[in-house]
Amino acid sequence: MPGPVYYHEGGFPPTNIDWNVLIPLIGPAAAAVARYDGTLSAIPNAAILLSPLTTQEAVLSSRIEGTQATMDEVLEYEADKDRKDLPAGREEDIHEVLNYRRAMHRAEQLLRKLPICQRVICEAHKVLLSGVRGHNKASGEYRRVPNWIGPPGCKMEEAKYVPISAEKLPDAMSKWEKYVHSEAPDRLVQLAVLHAEFEALHPFLDGNGRLGRMLVPLFMWQIELIHAPMFYISSFFEKNRDAYYDRLTLVSKNGDWTGWCKFFLEAVQAQAEDNHKKTRGILDLYDSIKSQVLDATRSAYAIRALDWIFGKPIFKSSDFVANAKIPVPTAKRILNVFSEADILHTSIEGKGRRASVFVFTKLLEIVEGRWIAKRRIPKVD
Repeated sequence: MPGPVYYHEGGFPPTNIDWNVLIPLIGPAAAAVARYDGTLSAIPNAAILLSPLTTQEAVLSSRIEGTQATMDEVLEYEADKDRKDLPAGREEDIHEVLNYRRAMHRAEQLLRKLPICQRVICEAHKVLLSGVRGHNKASGEYRRVPNWIGPPGCKMEEAKYVPISAEKLPDAMSKWEKYVHSEAPDRLVQLAVLHAEFEALHPFLDGNGRLGRMLVPLFMWQIELIHAPMFYISSFFEKNRDAYYDRLTLVSKNGDWTGWCKFFLEAVQAQAEDNHKKTRGILDLYDSIKSQVLDATRSAYAIRALDWIFGKPIFKSSDFVANAKIPVPTAKRILNVFSEADILHTSIEGKGRRASVFVFTKLLEIVEGRWIAKRRIPKVD
């Protein structure tokens, strides 16, 4: 039985990248990112309109690490935290997804004043593990003990991969941070190297994979490849999970940085194209419904209501009435207009004092790429 793969000491930053292999991929990947960013920059309220894509990224990145929560479950839980029909352990999974979003938001806040640095990484990690599984694993602090990756309960010699030793980790992270701010022949290849090295170092006892994937949009935003930290990479990695892990492992096993960078550039191009398609679809949906809603409601609050449902595509009627900052009679009337216009449908029927749970199906169909069953929402009194 072969032993574990050990961290590539002395192999970072790489000096053996075969640029002849990568150059044909760099142009198409960069062009796809630019096309996506063109649409992203045209959205005046991207944080609201792309909120479902941000949630989907959190779901998929967490799923790579073993959580089972679906996007529907996360959004339905946010809308109705009293629901009792979740499978065992699913609520914990959902909280990990919600923490992912919070950690991204915290990192974005810090990066408005700071460059990408170890402080930002540790602050995001602290939020990521707050109150969830792994919260007792030194959140926000680098590990001080050895760790390894392999089957649960395995010994180090039975592991698949053994990261750098704890005593060498601080210097290695300083070297990683220096590389973040170094000049590079190509920024996307630099990002590929940064991601792989972070995963190889495995600086924390838990949460390394999710943090490493957060770094993708954060780095792209900081170097101004994109106008906002909204680039969704995890779908490709989740669909190609075995290849993702194999390519990362081969960096340490035999120094195959070129193979990893090739895989990463393919991921960036594929996801940039998918991100562009979905973002364009969301923007088109918003524009088409905007005129429809303005005509139907004749209300000064129509756009506020529309923005609200784009930001919360699954919600309780009572939450909308209470939190949309719209007069109560107007809020109820607008919800009825949305229902009659076939914009909103119901997930859970209201009964007694329990409010109905509404679903913005057209938006979720764009985000998830699948048809969602529709039920008409009962009239709001």
